[in-house]
Amino acid sequence: MRHGERHGSGRVGWLRAAVLGANDGIVSTASLVIGVAAAGADRSAVVIAGLAGLVAGAMSMAAGEYVSVSSQADTERSDLARERRELETDAEAEHRELAAIYVGRGLDPRLAAEVATQLTAKDALAAHARDELGISEQMRARPIQAALASGASFASGAALPLLAAVLAPAPAIQPLVAALSLAFLAVLGAIAARVGRADVAKGALRVTFWGAIAMALTAAIGRAFGVAS
Repeated sequence: MRHGERHGSGRVGWLRAAVLGANDGIVSTASLVIGVAAAGADRSAVVIAGLAGLVAGAMSMAAGEYVSVSSQADTERSDLARERRELETDAEAEHRELAAIYVGRGLDPRLAAEVATQLTAKDALAAHARDELGISEQMRARPIQAALASGASFASGAALPLLAAVLAPAPAIQPLVAALSLAFLAVLGAIAARVGRADVAKGALRVTFWGAIAMALTAAIGRAFGVAS
């Protein structure tokens, strides 16, 4: 029978990437739009700047995630290749190593040896990958998937303040983009906290606070060095 209980830890990987991408998209694009608007630029300049920020940010996130996860994947492949060679050349030593891991986790030596024997008989490399190296099929590095997810989540987040800038009346671009972006961030933080089974209020407040700081700083810079000063 399958174990039906679901745990938040199983969602940590994709949740972190999705929240990080969308959060960055909202904060960076909203801050860029507000800063350019505060400098006295007209709506077309504000929208062009926001659109450029969306494209550049999404590509940057995707490229960065691809490079980072590719490095992780290379390390995993190298570790697995070495483990495969060791299993081929000294299976007994690898069996003792696996049994020692289970002893360290609380099994008595006889039971640990039996568990190691049975798992090795089923799939020796998988057993060592999981219990010695900490690599499982669910957690394997997937660079292309990570890059696409990261870029898409950034673009999705960035589209929200950009759409607000397009639809808002010209005099109200700054306050409306700021208000809506902070609301988006609060919802995002609350959803992320709920999915991860953490404190919802704390999750919403955390992302909203730092988003407000970023927008306030870019608005101040825009006013200080803008064309209307």
